[in-house]
Amino acid sequence: MTKIAIHSIFVGQPQTINDESGTWRSSIFREMVEGPVELTERGLAGDRVTDTDNHGLAGYQQVCCHSLDHYTYWNARLEMRLRPGNVGENWTLENADEAAICLNDTYRVGSATVQVSIPRVPCSKQAKRVGRKDWTKLTIDALRTGFYLRVLDAGFVQAGDEWELVEQPYPWATVYALNELCYRGGDQALAEQYLSIPNFHPGWVVRLKRMLQDRTGIL
Repeated sequence: MTKIAIHSIFVGQPQTINDESGTWRSSIFREMVEGPVELTERGLAGDRVTDTDNHGLAGYQQVCCHSLDHYTYWNARLEMRLRPGNVGENWTLENADEAAICLNDTYRVGSATVQVSIPRVPCSKQAKRVGRKDWTKLTIDALRTGFYLRVLDAGFVQAGDEWELVEQPYPWATVYALNELCYRGGDQALAEQYLSIPNFHPGWVVRLKRMLQDRTGIL
């Protein structure tokens, strides 16, 4: 089986952007870094989020990941020229299949240990970054969102590091299935299974409970 590996690493700082959409602040224009990078329990050295209400939540959003395959998909489908880092992720990953990566999967990467926490939610700043107003809808329709990691053990990582799976306690709880459940609808029992996962992101708890209430009238 081909292992997941870090293709490239990006860090950024808050900055003010002026473009056709107006003036806005973000860290989404991250720059690639070479060589070993320290990964602490707060995230990568040299990286800081701007929107602290929606990003960087302690214990859930320390590393933002995106699949290299997603870029290949969009470039072919939309005739774009997107490159790694263009949606503001920290790590662009090779061989990262969100239909096989599960919540609370634990991996050893470099000298650090990380754990999959939640899918990424596409936003308007990604749309501005790639230059397509329909980007959020496209991402949701294709369920190619990327995902976040929490850091269990600090260490150093670099491009080329392979992921060594340590534990997969919920092999049914894939990133893709959770996205499908939230954006396309799905089985009530599956939603309740996700809600039973320990340390599940509080925002996603609200999402799933709202979905269940809207569809069943319960909760």
